[in-house]
Amino acid sequence: MSVIINDILKKVESSLDTIRPYLKADGGDIQVMEITDDMIVKVKLLGACESCPMSFMTMKAGVEESIKSAIPEIKGIETVSL
Repeated sequence: MSVIINDILKKVESSLDTIRPYLKADGGDIQVMEITDDMIVKVKLLGACESCPMSFMTMKAGVEESIKSAIPEIKGIETVSL
């Protein structure tokens, strides 16, 4: 992993730490799976967040807003499932 991507990963994790308490309160969490070279953050919703009908809103209003405001060079956030 490049130094730049590694630095951005730390910023993303720090940003997610601000919303994790809300996710955990509902029995869920989020994990960063990858940051692509074109600055797309790929995340996986965990626990109750995985199947929650509000997960789209969580991604848009919580995760995406938090990451993009903290790290403007991020171009987008995508949810992945394994």
